[in-house]
Amino acid sequence: MKFIKAIKSGHPGSLFSAFLYFDVSFMVWVILGPLAVYITQDLGLSSTQKGLLVAVPILGGALLRIPMGILTDRIGPRRTGLAGLLLTLIPLIWGWLFADALTEVIVTGLLLGVAGASFAVALPMASRWYPAEHQGIAMGIAGAGNSGTVLTMLMAPRLAEHTGWHGVLGLAMIPILITFGLFFLMAKESPSQPAPRPLRDYLSPFKNEDAWWFNFFYSVTFGGFVGLASFLVIFFHDQYGLSKVMAGNFAAACVFAGSFFRPVGGYLSDRFGGVRVLTGLYVCVGIMMLGISLLPSLAVVTVLLFLGMMGLGMGNGSVFQIVPKRFGNEIGVVTGMVGAAGGFGGFLLPTILGSLKDFTGSFRAGFLLFGLIGFLSSALLQSIYQKSWRRTWLVTAKPSAGLSTSGRVAMEVVFGG
Repeated sequence: MKFIKAIKSGHPGSLFSAFLYFDVSFMVWVILGPLAVYITQDLGLSSTQKGLLVAVPILGGALLRIPMGILTDRIGPRRTGLAGLLLTLIPLIWGWLFADALTEVIVTGLLLGVAGASFAVALPMASRWYPAEHQGIAMGIAGAGNSGTVLTMLMAPRLAEHTGWHGVLGLAMIPILITFGLFFLMAKESPSQPAPRPLRDYLSPFKNEDAWWFNFFYSVTFGGFVGLASFLVIFFHDQYGLSKVMAGNFAAACVFAGSFFRPVGGYLSDRFGGVRVLTGLYVCVGIMMLGISLLPSLAVVTVLLFLGMMGLGMGNGSVFQIVPKRFGNEIGVVTGMVGAAGGFGGFLLPTILGSLKDFTGSFRAGFLLFGLIGFLSSALLQSIYQKSWRRTWLVTAKPSAGLSTSGRVAMEVVFGG
């Protein structure tokens, strides 16, 4: 009942549109991941080249999230989203009809980044329609659009068996066009959409230390999620000898956890405090990744990856439960900035996993390194909270400081007060 009430406190049509746009765009953004084993079969790629192939679309998304975020603040998420959907058709057409060499596939992947940049549009659209006490749920639902990865992992290998990997890219245009029509009909601009400002004003968050910390924390959670999502088909196929389709099935099961538990991370952060929840999630992710680095049996590693991806997905929800409280007026550009950092982390992870596999002959080192980063992130978050955020954020939350009731609520749901 509380969940339904929270949804109705804003604009459900726009929230659904944000989810659908992000979901279908995310599906297209990571499509080269499950197709990599087919592309490798045609082009004969090394582990390093495989990692680069699936990482390039993530890099493209990282580079485009900042300009898409600025556009979202200047012209609104509805117009920006419609433009993004149309632009997504370009790399799909190119990959379908013309990409026959590694260089051409990489260019296709880089251009697919425009789909990954949908993050900087969907989340601000949801955020601006909902009050502070329901930001975690709204942002979690919109962010759960990364569930499009599950559809890609399940469907792309099966379709490739019949149409080839080129044909899959052509078929991906169908859901993009359907989403364009629904987004056009259902999405609305929020009345809280800020008036356009000079371009230099949008760059001010780049001078803010808190924004850069959010960049780091999201590069671990979202970077870890999307990086692994793109790489898991390769991992299951190369390490455990699964068929292309079965590797996609196992990857989809793990990605499912990260996708659908993102709103849970937002909900728990609303209830217990984003910093508190995120700190625990980083520890859980660290433990799971260290377990995966031992390369246990297929059954055990699947459970560890499922739980690890669940932690990363919930961590994404926790990070973006905090961000709107700190940067409400610049949510578009900050979402683009932080999202870009997450995309850059997603680019680095499969690149490192593939390179270390070639260098050491095993996937152990890559997962061990990621596990240590999880523990480091937890320690850094607590250190920053105790030394800086608790002092600078909470002091302004005192009634004597003149903060509004909604402002005090915002601080409480961030820190668990």
